[in-house]
Amino acid sequence: MRPDTEAPSQEPARPEDGPALPTAPCSVVWSRGHAYVLESVAGRPRWQGVDDRGRAVQLSCADLQRRGWTRSPRGHSHRSGAAPV
Repeated sequence: MRPDTEAPSQEPARPEDGPALPTAPCSVVWSRGHAYVLESVAGRPRWQGVDDRGRAVQLSCADLQRRGWTRSPRGHSHRSGAAPV
């Protein structure tokens, strides 16, 4: 592909682009229809939840920012620089 016809590069979403996630232990946020609770795992913040099949899921703050999140189950999702889905 010629340089003048290449698609523009897409930078990865940066967590600082969106609203900050809560930092208090046991905070709850929602993402893709599931609740996630903030816990400290091995000294690192991790968001604990379950997937569509009820299996345990751990997400980092960056993972949750990329997925989009909200403070209520039906609230507007906060996404880091991502286009609406």
